[in-house]
Amino acid sequence: MTRNASQTRHRLLAVARHHFARQGYATTTVRDIADGAGVNVALISRYFTSKEGLFEECLRTTVTDFKAAAQGMVFTDVAEALAHRLTSPTGDPALLEGLLLLIRSSGDERADTMRRTLLCAMSSRLAVSAGAAEPPDTEALLRAQLVLAAALGIAMMRANLDLEPLATATEAEMLNPLHALVATVIP
Repeated sequence: MTRNASQTRHRLLAVARHHFARQGYATTTVRDIADGAGVNVALISRYFTSKEGLFEECLRTTVTDFKAAAQGMVFTDVAEALAHRLTSPTGDPALLEGLLLLIRSSGDERADTMRRTLLCAMSSRLAVSAGAAEPPDTEALLRAQLVLAAALGIAMMRANLDLEPLATATEAEMLNPLHALVATVIP
């Protein structure tokens, strides 16, 4: 049987992203990831050097996904983008898992530093897209972080709780409340 390195790497990333997002960094083992991807655990070292390297790559792909989603987006599109990303379990679970990956405590200082750095960069980009100077001042950054915190909280509640109507709200149902939230926090 021929092995396709690109497909194997992609499968490992998808399984790792799911496990890291749902269970956290510390709880996830390389064995869990390899078994989920249906490959030998040694391939994690081959493609990513280590569990930490795999986690870094998961964060990197999350950044790439967020950048691609934000490409050309104007501030008025933020609520639509959030509604789409937050309701993704009915579509692409990787979108929601990207958000969850950013908030799961890892138990590893280096991994947590990577996550904090990414969240700071996202907050800054959001503040600047809302019209703040670059770099944004403290108030603009705080407002952007409040919107980001609300989005991350919604993602966590949708993924872990059966709290209706939030758990099953559709993109269309979430759009108006998210518009109101963003407009109130970042006028």
